[in-house]
Amino acid sequence: MSEENHTEWIPNIILGQDYDRRYLDAPIHYDVLENLAAFYGRDMPVHRHAQYVQIHYIDHGAIDFHIDDKVYEVTGPSCFFTPASIPHSFRTDPSARGHVLTIHQSLVWQLMQDNVGREIDASLTEGICLERDRLPRGQKAQWTLLVRVLQDIQMEWSSDQVAKELAMKSLVRLLLIRMARLSFKRSASRTVNSEDLRLFRYFANMIEEHYQEQWHLPRYTTEMAISESRLNQTCQRIANRSPKRLIHDRVIQESKRLLIFSNLSSNEICYQLGFSDPAYFSRFFKKHTGMTAQQFRKDMAVHRTH
Repeated sequence: MSEENHTEWIPNIILGQDYDRRYLDAPIHYDVLENLAAFYGRDMPVHRHAQYVQIHYIDHGAIDFHIDDKVYEVTGPSCFFTPASIPHSFRTDPSARGHVLTIHQSLVWQLMQDNVGREIDASLTEGICLERDRLPRGQKAQWTLLVRVLQDIQMEWSSDQVAKELAMKSLVRLLLIRMARLSFKRSASRTVNSEDLRLFRYFANMIEEHYQEQWHLPRYTTEMAISESRLNQTCQRIANRSPKRLIHDRVIQESKRLLIFSNLSSNEICYQLGFSDPAYFSRFFKKHTGMTAQQFRKDMAVHRTH
C-alpha cells in the first residue's frame, strides 16, 4: 500500500502550497507562530508534513503538543522538533508567541554530510520536546545559544542581504546542532561513517515501503544484497537497535497511529498492516507495548481530552 493510501486519513500540509505560495518549492520556511496561528487556528488538528521536518519554539504561553503517541503539556520557553511525515497536533494559548521553522528533509541530510553532522542527523530521528526550566543547570547556556540562533534566523529571513540562502542554511545547521546537544544522550565519542548512514537510510526506506506487507528480515537483506550480520552491525551503530526491532517498531508505530487517529477497529488495523490473524496481531501489540490495543486506544483517548 502506498504512503498516499495508508496516510490519507491524516492531512498532509505543505506550507508553500497552502499558506504562502511564494515559497512553494523553498527548502526552508520561517514565520512567527502568531501568523501561522492566525491562518490555521490555535487548535491545530492532527496533520503531517511529508518530506519536511518542523521546529516550533514557544517563547511564552502554554501549548499542548501531541506527536504520535506522546502528549506534552508545557509552557514556554520550550522547543519541539517534529521529524518528516510524523503525525502531530497542538493547541496553543491565545497569548502564546514563538517561531516556526520548516525544513525539507533532503536539506537536513545535505547539511549533515560530514562526520559531526552525520552523528547529529542520526540523533534527530524521533520527536523532541525541550523545556528550558527542566534542563540541567549545565545546559542552560546551550539554551541561550539556541535562542540566539533563532533570533539570527528571524533577522536573516526578513533581510535582503547578499548570500542570504547560504546564511540561512548555515544557521539551520547550527540550530539543529544546538537542539541535538540539548537532547543528545549517546556517547560523545560515537562516530557514524557515511556508508553506515547510507545503508541505514536505505533500510529505513525499505521498511517504510514494505512494513505493511509483513516482510521478514531475510527478505529485506536479499533485496538489499547484504548479509544479516552486516545490516545488524549498521543498525546497532546508528540506532542502537537490531534490524528486526526496527521493523517491529515501525509496525507498532503505525498501529498506534491508527488506534489514535482513525476509527478503524483492531481487526481492521490488523488486516491493514498485513497480519492475517487478529489474535496474533493482538499478542504482537501487547508484547511490544505491555497493553492490549483496546486499552491503548482508551488510555490515549483519556490523555487527549485533558
